[in-house]
Amino acid sequence: HSPFTRGKDSSMVDNVIAVRDIRKAFAGVQALDGITLEIAPGEIHCLAGENGSGKSTLIKVISGVHSPDSGTIEMNGKTFSHLNPSEAIANGVQVIYQDFSVFPNLSVMENLALNAEVAAGRTFINWRRMRATAKAAIAKIDFDIDLDAKVGTLSVAQKQLVAISRALMSDARLIIMDEPTTALTKREVDALFKIILDLKARGIATLFVSHKLEEVFEISERFTIIRNGESVITCLPEDLDHKKFSYYMTGREFDDARFTPELVVQEPVLEVSNLGVDGAFADVNLTLCPGEILGITGLLGSGRTELALSLFGALPADTGQIRLDGKPVTLASIRSAIAHGIGYVPEDRLTEGLFLERSIGSNIIISEIDTFVSKVGVFDKAKADAAAADWVKELRIATPNPENAVSTLSGGNQQRIVLAKWLATKPKVLILNGPTVGVDIGSKHDIHRILRELAAEGLAVIIISDDIPEVIQNCNRVMVMNAGRIVAEVDPAVTTDSELAQLMSKDSASLNGKG
Repeated sequence: HSPFTRGKDSSMVDNVIAVRDIRKAFAGVQALDGITLEIAPGEIHCLAGENGSGKSTLIKVISGVHSPDSGTIEMNGKTFSHLNPSEAIANGVQVIYQDFSVFPNLSVMENLALNAEVAAGRTFINWRRMRATAKAAIAKIDFDIDLDAKVGTLSVAQKQLVAISRALMSDARLIIMDEPTTALTKREVDALFKIILDLKARGIATLFVSHKLEEVFEISERFTIIRNGESVITCLPEDLDHKKFSYYMTGREFDDARFTPELVVQEPVLEVSNLGVDGAFADVNLTLCPGEILGITGLLGSGRTELALSLFGALPADTGQIRLDGKPVTLASIRSAIAHGIGYVPEDRLTEGLFLERSIGSNIIISEIDTFVSKVGVFDKAKADAAAADWVKELRIATPNPENAVSTLSGGNQQRIVLAKWLATKPKVLILNGPTVGVDIGSKHDIHRILRELAAEGLAVIIISDDIPEVIQNCNRVMVMNAGRIVAEVDPAVTTDSELAQLMSKDSASLNGKG
């Protein structure tokens, strides 16, 4: 739980905001159906719900983007039937969206100071004044950054801090953070939480929108869970455990049993000996048998992604050997890896794994498109459509029509399409890098279930992830990478989350007995 005293008995009369009985429909579809939410000054309040639950619509009602069909919004002693964005900002509401709404081609200083310049109606730029404005903004959260750096060159965490600094320039009373930790490492999440606690101490409330259970239980003082546009429960963290939280979010009961391989074929399908890529990782040794799910974990920069890319032929090894089914192979390209039966689900499905504007069916069959082309070069669309439909059914991809664009789907369904694309190639080894990043609880459980079923059918699976509960729960072995080396191998059945976190954070020298 959070390291501060929760305001369990404090009065909620002086709410920073209260939305009451908010309803909103789009083209006959009820997005919000009687939502009520109250947030006190300085409160850290979690808004949780699956994709499509109405979280984003509610945020847009509070920030003035959408007008509700009915209900009221109370702020600063006033009651509104609806807000426009200017009114929301004037009443202290700031939203930090997942993309942070920063301008990548502008400097940190310009991102921070331009709003103030425009709001003041100034027509001439005073660079000295802008620099002073930007310095004051980053000082509010003790953020050390080069003001002249282009925002596009910053890390995800740094972009987020720019967005937070900008939000605090407008006398914010409520900061809404929409999935703020999706692309952050554990260390960056800890830094973000320190800032949220500092905001709390200054009386600034945070509406923390997330579906990551460990994080919401750590930082939140109260939860509001919504499902299908309706309020399900508002309560204190001590009133729920993880299982109840998942149930209220999804309406489904989940089995939390750890993965145990049903049948492991003892002959390894993949053997890696002393594998290395200069500047990325070195001396990696591992074996993987059909039916296993091997976890590879480590902090950002540990070499885990580079190892995945090397096994997929995208970053060919400089040293060492890879054997598949006992035979030495050279994976010099992605094409050669695919030809040898290796599939790879990338970390960033939106830019690396999918053609977002193409149809669901096209994305699924793209990796095996040659099989639908006759010897004379005629594409068999009926056969391809049937194959895509089979995968939609097999992986329970929620779509009324496989001809719809992939961009119309939720993150969980998009991830299932990437899975389907590689499963269609009938791989021997499937490597998944961050398989459930950015997906909601229900989809996360479904993806894990699919991976367990694939292992039971004899597929050899590698999950690369820094989500500790994910690898503990779904792998029968876990290898820890640090500074480009495998520094430990653990049995998740007898390893706790905290023990694995400690192994991930230790330096490789001490783990190898050298320090």
